[in-house]
Amino acid sequence: MNDRLSRLFPPQVWLKRYRRTTLIQDAIAAVLMTILVIPQSLAYAMLAGLPPETGLYASILPVIGYALFASSHTMAVGPVALIALMSATTVAPLSNGDPAVALGTSLTLALLCGLYLFAMGIARLGFIANFISHPVISGFISGSAVLIILSQLGTLLAIPASGANLPDIMGSILTHLERFNALTLLIGVAALIMLLAGRRHTQPLLIRLGLGESAAGLLQRLVPMVAVLVTTVATASAGLGDAGVAVVGVLPQGLPGLTLPSVNLAMLETLAVPAFLISLVIFVESASIAHRMAARRGERIDPDQELMGLGAANVLTAVSGGFAVAGGFSRTVVNDQAGAQTQVAGVLTAVGIGLVTVFFTDLFHYLPKATLAAIIIAAAVTLIDTRSARDTWRYSRQDGLALLATFLLTVFAGVIPGILTGVALSLLLYLYRTSKPHIAVVGRLPGTEHFRNEQRYAVETNQQLIILRVDEALYFANARYLEDRISEALRDHPAVTDCILMCSGVNMIDASALETLEAINTRLDGAGVRLHLSEVKGPVMDRLETTPFMRHLSGRVFLSTFDAWQSLNTISPDTTAANNSCFL
Repeated sequence: MNDRLSRLFPPQVWLKRYRRTTLIQDAIAAVLMTILVIPQSLAYAMLAGLPPETGLYASILPVIGYALFASSHTMAVGPVALIALMSATTVAPLSNGDPAVALGTSLTLALLCGLYLFAMGIARLGFIANFISHPVISGFISGSAVLIILSQLGTLLAIPASGANLPDIMGSILTHLERFNALTLLIGVAALIMLLAGRRHTQPLLIRLGLGESAAGLLQRLVPMVAVLVTTVATASAGLGDAGVAVVGVLPQGLPGLTLPSVNLAMLETLAVPAFLISLVIFVESASIAHRMAARRGERIDPDQELMGLGAANVLTAVSGGFAVAGGFSRTVVNDQAGAQTQVAGVLTAVGIGLVTVFFTDLFHYLPKATLAAIIIAAAVTLIDTRSARDTWRYSRQDGLALLATFLLTVFAGVIPGILTGVALSLLLYLYRTSKPHIAVVGRLPGTEHFRNEQRYAVETNQQLIILRVDEALYFANARYLEDRISEALRDHPAVTDCILMCSGVNMIDASALETLEAINTRLDGAGVRLHLSEVKGPVMDRLETTPFMRHLSGRVFLSTFDAWQSLNTISPDTTAANNSCFL
């Protein structure tokens, strides 16, 4: 029972070893995290189309909920740009511009995401993230980043800008362009330059001034708070709010009451699919961050625990007035660089944000919304991964086209069509690649027990014996290809009396492939060719032994291909010359 509880609640393990020195490290990290998270949280709430205070609410209880189940020691959970955008594009068409409806729908969406994630964790479906390939994820995130940037142009110009894709957003901006506010644009551009220049030059400057690399990198992450302070003071002292510069205004003090969002069947039906897709993105994005940080620290991540942690976080954000949350890369990096050792740092950060929410919201009254837009844009720029796109295109045209298609559809159709396309492309690419597995005619390397592709090596072969190595699981999508490939090989080798399928690369044979093998065995037997198997893996053999195929197999099953060669090689072998290489 104790082991089961320890697996379910990982803090039970590391809290036993928790020391005062660890608490001090976590507390220092929490102070720095609080400073970083507040402007980000306000900005991402605006990106989600919600009041700024919801960003603060989404940074308190969800962090604690995640900490209860998380296997990652340092990943920081809260509002992130990509999930905020997906939430906004899902909610906006349903709210018709009504802020109260938008908030209620966002809470319901977060609740559904939380339930999906937690249920997947209980069902141990952490492997589900593998259904989306990295190129597709890269294209989706880059396309979403473009939409995030475009969505903030309206705030920078102080004009309405709505839409879920590039044509809609640009159309809205062009329609209202003549109403833009020059002061708002000036503040937004100044904040953006400060953020981008600070990101690039702060660390090198501080290092030249004698600061350590780690400390300089940490201070560089706090540039957004500097931008917030400078533009807030400038706006307040110059009275720019009266000149048309939109500011955050009055933020309610105190914490919201805990309550379940109002849910009806029609809303659940509408949000069910978007919520699942958003849940998938939450997990994929968060898991990649958690694995990256764990690798640096020599730790191990349990994907199923991460699912439950993220699920608990989203359920708690739904009942506490926030919106959907995920693991954030920038805040996780700051958390790690600040010296955080455990999830206690996140809990203390939540306490710090809670104190700010209760006592100090007045400090943000004159914060320009254009500054928050600049923070969002600066964060989104880092999500556009041109290097990955270039490397992927060079390595694989198929993956490159999948990345490009996902990117373009995300930008021109929206994030939900984009991620749907991404999932579909990932599965289609897998089916395409495995539908034509590598099947090589192999021969024996002279003087050894090894068998290699006769197209690549100088190997011994025999006119009456052909060996085909299958380098893929056999299933419905490639069963016919196997049959065709064997037929081609036998046409090229008309004197063959024995055919060996070398199954060292086959880890599964499904019912369709088994039926095809039976047909191959029957056809070869009728042509006077015996079918043999070699190097069949144990789990595959366990299943084959119970089938009629094994009873009707015209040949034998050999433990190794060399055993089959010795047993069936009844005439002197020929030597087939090939280009020697190191490839299999």
